[in-house]
Amino acid sequence: MYQRIMKRAKELEADAAGFLSKLVRTPSFSGKEKDVVSLIQQKMTDLHFDDVRIDPLGNVIGRIGNGPRVIAFDAHVDTVYPGDTNQWTFDPFDGSIVDGYVRGRGSVDQKGGMASMVYAAQIIKELNLNRDFTILFTGTVMEEDCDGLCWQYLVQEENIRPEVVVVTEPTNLNIYRGQRGRMEIEVRMNGVSCHGSAPERGDNAIYKISRIALEIEKLHDALKTDEFLGKGSVAVTQVFSNSPSQCAVPDAAWIRLDRRLTHGETKETALAEIREAALRAGYSDVDIRLLQYNEPAYTGLRYTTEKYYPTWVLEEPSPYLQQAVSAYHNVFNRQPLVDKWTFSTNGVSISGMFGIPVVGMGPGNEIYAHAVNEAAPVDHLSKAAAFYAGFVRSLQENQRS
Repeated sequence: MYQRIMKRAKELEADAAGFLSKLVRTPSFSGKEKDVVSLIQQKMTDLHFDDVRIDPLGNVIGRIGNGPRVIAFDAHVDTVYPGDTNQWTFDPFDGSIVDGYVRGRGSVDQKGGMASMVYAAQIIKELNLNRDFTILFTGTVMEEDCDGLCWQYLVQEENIRPEVVVVTEPTNLNIYRGQRGRMEIEVRMNGVSCHGSAPERGDNAIYKISRIALEIEKLHDALKTDEFLGKGSVAVTQVFSNSPSQCAVPDAAWIRLDRRLTHGETKETALAEIREAALRAGYSDVDIRLLQYNEPAYTGLRYTTEKYYPTWVLEEPSPYLQQAVSAYHNVFNRQPLVDKWTFSTNGVSISGMFGIPVVGMGPGNEIYAHAVNEAAPVDHLSKAAAFYAGFVRSLQENQRS
């Protein structure tokens, strides 16, 4: 059966590549995904999904099967902007297929996963691989701006809670089982403004926040390391100030931090470390806050959350990981590399917040995510689709542990 799955996936490879090309040609920045969601909805309808709907946040949800067990495949359908297009050697949105690659923004991160998913559904239906499952295929929104927000909505508002979710972010066709978490933090200091010609009359907020920033730089080196996920990190990524004029000492200054959390680090420990860094700089009156996300979806809905994205790991004994490895071996006749993502994914809410097991496997190499000249190998699309169908087959063959 696994050979039949691979054969059929290869036969559908050109269709998957053509669909990915259309997805790339449909820009879908965070909060602006309406057109690409409509395109996916139509493709799912054309492929005879049993049900296709769009929820109030704008996620598109396709379903095949109606079994008692629920599993899901997820791809976010928003992308980052292309940046300076002069750095690209081709139009970021032309979706051309050249030398075995689908080229353009989102081809790797992560519309390639979406294309592979929908054709995996076709294989599952054609080969009658699904008996026991309700299988959901979610094209989710706003991940680039606020990873996991979409799945907070699906779990808490749509009452969708699968027993396992396959996240189809790029893994270079390897199997991933975790990632560091992250936080977006703001650190603010107030000062006293005065005329710039006599700065000693005031209290310069920039000098104060700069001393804290230098302590945060030292903090980075002291953060803990996990054998699997690697080291926690912290970086000052933005600097702001407020002053009555260019000729006045600033009365406020603040910095924003990117904090990556390895295994064992939490929101509480990370915030405490920043406060300790401020104390080492000589300040106890610092304002430290976890930022909030409150941007509207393309539907107009606002679904507010704090910008805390928990670390998650699927432990090696997990039966879902074992079945994923088994399916991979059966489809490709080789053992997979089991690894982790460097960046963040919707797994932060699926697994990190709600404890739902997550297996990662997707087309494309993550080093091309957010990069110029982004391009996904065409053959990755068929291989990923074969794995997804094979994973369903493997779960069907084995009783839930």
